[in-house]
Amino acid sequence: MDVRAQLRGFIVDNFMMGQDATVLTASGSLLELGIIDSTGVLELVGFLEETFQITVEDDDLVPDNLDSVDNLVKYIQRKSNS
Repeated sequence: MDVRAQLRGFIVDNFMMGQDATVLTASGSLLELGIIDSTGVLELVGFLEETFQITVEDDDLVPDNLDSVDNLVKYIQRKSNS
């Protein structure tokens, strides 16, 4: 399973219970769409660290890294290559 599909599956399964999954676009803001909140960000970080074997530093907790599926994919790729 590719990174994008894993991320999308996790977000839909854990944050969108009973909601229409079509609102989750690749570039849509998870915060602005109300899909995830600050507690959800922590859950998402745990998933990223466990699934992709990366360490999410405090300085990395910014929307440019974590606020959309596209941003998450790019972030994981950067962290995996460093």
